Amino acid sequence: MMDSPEVKAIWCARGGYGTVRMIDQLDFSLFAQNPKWVVGYSDITVLHSELHNLGVMSLHAQMPVQLEEKSAESAESIRKVLFGEEYEVQFKNDSSLNRAGQATGSLIGGNLSVLYSLCGSSSAIKTAGKILFIEDLDEYVYHIDRMMMNLKRNGMLSELRALLIGGMSDMHDNAIPFGKTAEEIIFDAVKEYDYPVYFGVPAGHIPDNRALIFGEKVVLKPKEDTVVMHFLNKT
Repeated sequence: MMDSPEVKAIWCARGGYGTVRMIDQLDFSLFAQNPKWVVGYSDITVLHSELHNLGVMSLHAQMPVQLEEKSAESAESIRKVLFGEEYEVQFKNDSSLNRAGQATGSLIGGNLSVLYSLCGSSSAIKTAGKILFIEDLDEYVYHIDRMMMNLKRNGMLSELRALLIGGMSDMHDNAIPFGKTAEEIIFDAVKEYDYPVYFGVPAGHIPDNRALIFGEKVVLKPKEDTVVMHFLNKT
């Protein structure tokens, strides 16, 4: 499917775990000559990162598994992007942790645990001058701290244009509490920087999982109670 010129998009059936075990066995040489949409999220972050390093855009979006359990806009957003329609994502600007501001840059990222696992490998993404999106599911909050500190020490948080946070779903704590929520941990990791930070982006392991075009240039414009993320080119 990667090599076939007849195939216009590859919609990954489900996530889970295992893409990192096969990424080095894939040959992207023909794919790079005839790029196509790769659609998925969560474990598919491995593919998103690899494709971004090749200069190919990809679609962070809901997969067929559980699609019927998601919002109607989750599926509609995929259709809009694949068929080249005008597209933007609006979300509430209501978190007390938000650091407002306008930003423009290439959108990248995905699942925090997967991004963390790619650090130091050829699939790791360069984040300087870009807008980073992260989300995660079913983690202990101290794991979130560990992963954010790893990204920070790898220089992946210091030169962002903006940080976007989607669903941080079904988080756990230990018998001796860590003392902070996942959201508070994330903000603490970037509080020394001055770029915009927005929580509550409708993407990730949540009912409303909107499509995000990774590698696309976007503009973030905050309004009174909402933020508009407009995708500029969509090719």
